[in-house]
Amino acid sequence: MNLDLTSMSRIELETLKTEVEAALVEVAEKEKQAARDAAEKAVAAFGYSLADITGSGGRGRNGRGKSLSSPKYRNPADPEQTWTGKGRQPQWFKEAIAAGQSPDAMEI
Repeated sequence: MNLDLTSMSRIELETLKTEVEAALVEVAEKEKQAARDAAEKAVAAFGYSLADITGSGGRGRNGRGKSLSSPKYRNPADPEQTWTGKGRQPQWFKEAIAAGQSPDAMEI
């Protein structure tokens, strides 16, 4: 795909940037899910679950002896996406805030 970026207006470029960032987030989530599915299939071949191998049920311990934080916020558009409120804000959180959503409204 060849785009002539020099012929695009600033607004067109900003729109393209937003679309690319959203597509990157979506592709990363799909890749993570594919990796998770492959890992679950691999450990199931030995009669284990992923929680058996990692020592957690998806929460609790992170393999380094530290407890993981519980999620504090949930994406209203996709309840599968959560954020603890610590570290960098996820893109969905930033977009919701920019659209006028209150952080309190996204609290779990």
